[in-house]
Amino acid sequence: MTDEPRLSRRKLLVGTGGLALGAAGCAAPSFGAEGKTRLRYWHLFGGGDGANMTALVDAFAKEHPDIGLEATQLQWGTPYYTKLGMAGAGGRAPEVAVLHLARLAGFGPGRLLDPFDLNLLRELGVGADQFPEVIFERGTVDGRQYAIPLDTHPMVLYYNTDVCAKAGLLGDDGQLRPVRGAREFMDALRTAKKTTGAPGLCAETTGPDCVTPWRLFATFYAQLGGTVLSPDGKRLALDDAKALEILEFMARLTAEGLMARRLDYPGSIGVFNAGKTAFHLNGEWEVSTFTAAGLPFSMTRVPALFGRPTAQADCHAFVLPHQDGRSDGANEAAHTFVAWMLQHSVDWAKGGHVPAYVPTLTRPDYLELEPQSAYRSVIDDVALDQPAWFAGSASPMWIQLGAVFSGVLTGSRTPSGALREAKKRLRKLLDTPDPLDSGPGGPGGRALGSEALVGEGGAA
Repeated sequence: MTDEPRLSRRKLLVGTGGLALGAAGCAAPSFGAEGKTRLRYWHLFGGGDGANMTALVDAFAKEHPDIGLEATQLQWGTPYYTKLGMAGAGGRAPEVAVLHLARLAGFGPGRLLDPFDLNLLRELGVGADQFPEVIFERGTVDGRQYAIPLDTHPMVLYYNTDVCAKAGLLGDDGQLRPVRGAREFMDALRTAKKTTGAPGLCAETTGPDCVTPWRLFATFYAQLGGTVLSPDGKRLALDDAKALEILEFMARLTAEGLMARRLDYPGSIGVFNAGKTAFHLNGEWEVSTFTAAGLPFSMTRVPALFGRPTAQADCHAFVLPHQDGRSDGANEAAHTFVAWMLQHSVDWAKGGHVPAYVPTLTRPDYLELEPQSAYRSVIDDVALDQPAWFAGSASPMWIQLGAVFSGVLTGSRTPSGALREAKKRLRKLLDTPDPLDSGPGGPGGRALGSEALVGEGGAA
């Protein structure tokens, strides 16, 4: 394949314009620019993440003048995945892209995605043994590696250090004292409420496409050892007793006034940012927001309230969207880019994400990041969704169960009623064929029908 000159080495396309121009780029031949190897990269990072990614892309391009890197930012969520799926199906996709790891099962590995060459990555200094085994294996399908994890972004506990100090919740080191169990956590919230006069905890509880209630449930349910689906993602595996224990706990938080009852996502950020509450449960990506505001805060892992120290999470991962006739030069450039990004993931960690490339976690410059490095040990205790086409970040499961469990926090649903509705919606999702599947037995895999549902404790 010969190289065709192009004028620009790198483009950053944002919002609606990015979608339109990206569509044209989808159909363009994968040629180089001025003798360079062309490398198109699609991602969905905006805000602070977008700024960090732009800086990394610029640094890579400067160090690799022989690679014509074109980075395209597309709209987060369903628009991104729809476009990426269409590009892979047409075989005219970008050379490399970002995918949430928990969405891999529904993305047609082997059809919409091409596998990585692990030998080539090893030559570039990146090996499978340099990642947490569980996370790396989630990128493996039928013995081939279709996703290389960049990070994990777990649920964490933010805390206002001024409020917690006044409430006597900090240790001599200025960090939050260990919280052991749900009872101690509720006691800490009561103590904080006495200090401020406001609920001790805030989080997103309502609003359009509200997913935090699902993430709260998934975190604490996983701490009990529960799973929502079977390991292959094809059958319902909810344990009624464990699920009810968590839903009743969530209901008590708001019913007793320990957690703000009605806040959409921006509202929850605003309340914590205003110093009105002691604690905030969310993904770690808001660290830049609170730092920029000068808020006195820190972060820690979600306490092990129900036994195991797990936290709900997903991972950003690199994938190779399917191309018809991927050239050797473009393939090597894509692998070079992925390896370089992993080896420079300290800069990516500034936005709060925990690097999946384990050597980064012991680097002095990473350990100096505060509070980002304080919760790094969660990398070994993340709870990802089971592999199903409807699971993972921005997925139908997150949105639908987020809406159901929102009612538990706002008081419009009882825990038992929410559990019944959640199971009903999960059965419907399981009965719905994977929209990216090529048919029964195809690469995408079709979920089994409701007649195949099984569950623990009579949950089915």
